[in-house]
Amino acid sequence: MSEKQRIDVWLFRARLAKTRAEAARLISEGGVRIVHDGVARRLEKPSVEVTPGDALLLPHRGRLAALRVEALGARRGPAAEARLLYRELDAETVA
Repeated sequence: MSEKQRIDVWLFRARLAKTRAEAARLISEGGVRIVHDGVARRLEKPSVEVTPGDALLLPHRGRLAALRVEALGARRGPAAEARLLYRELDAETVA
């Protein structure tokens, strides 16, 4: 498996979006921010790649979720498997 993965694929496999199209729409609308190598930026394209260690800020279930990418998913598996792909963070420490 590659050490990078498209953000729309990762959001779908981590079960943070129901479809890749929903993930792409969320990203295109400016709803996702990434902190990569200490640099924060708003994502505009679903083709941006994430790596383990990146932090993400995104709306999820009516709140702002702050997550650290722990692993890249090989498939969209059950929820218990998807939760292993990220770790929740405090939103203020990421922003």
